[in-house]
Amino acid sequence: MSDALPTNAFSIDSLTLVTILLMALTTYLTRVLGFALVHNRTLNPKLMAVLENVPGCVLISVIAPSFVSDRPSDLLALMITLIAAMRLSLLPTVIIGVVSTGLLRQVL
Repeated sequence: MSDALPTNAFSIDSLTLVTILLMALTTYLTRVLGFALVHNRTLNPKLMAVLENVPGCVLISVIAPSFVSDRPSDLLALMITLIAAMRLSLLPTVIIGVVSTGLLRQVL
């Protein structure tokens, strides 16, 4: 008996691969074009305030569906994430949110 993996063990659907590549390209272009547009410009304070709040808005848009979830694990993870957000900066909050969601979904 052979212990070799089947040849299709790591195969990926071509549509899935194209989707992943297009999302990666879109993400990269968004960053590069954003940098290119503001590279040598002085931004007014209002625009700077808006740009500084974008990461928080993205975080809210990711966790907002949990507010209407019927899964106890999601609601508990949401509470943990909100408490972390009140006390910590963005990166630790995101890490705590992702880890608590994953662990609680496995446990509950």
